[in-house]
Amino acid sequence: MRISDHVANYILQMLNETDGIAEIQRNELASILGCVPSQINYVITSRFTPEQGYIVESRRGGGGYIRIIRRRMTKSDMIMHLVNEIGAQLDAASARAILRNLVETETASESDAALMAAALSEKALRAAPIEYRDQLRAAIFKNMLLVMQA
Repeated sequence: MRISDHVANYILQMLNETDGIAEIQRNELASILGCVPSQINYVITSRFTPEQGYIVESRRGGGGYIRIIRRRMTKSDMIMHLVNEIGAQLDAASARAILRNLVETETASESDAALMAAALSEKALRAAPIEYRDQLRAAIFKNMLLVMQA
């Protein structure tokens, strides 16, 4: 298992044990997990984003901390938030991250997410000119989400 996966799993475990709110001290967590603090930063900025359903707060200084909060939303609220967050363009990696979050929050089933991933993939969009794929992916994904909400 990669160190970034190990860090993410540790933070997810903390969130599960503390009802969706985890406060960590970066240096302390790095020491526990045997990595450098910058790896903690990387995991937090790449895997605990608003698109993935998290709010991250930080306080710097000697007693500083990073607080990660898992947002609790209804299915409808989650979908509308995503539709508004996606914007005019969406790359394939971001689409996969959003789909992972939909499954983790039980907003979408594994099979629904797999179908959406196939429709949003580079392979499915290869007939479109490369400069329009992210725009097309965003439009398709927004429409799929709106259908899920209905």
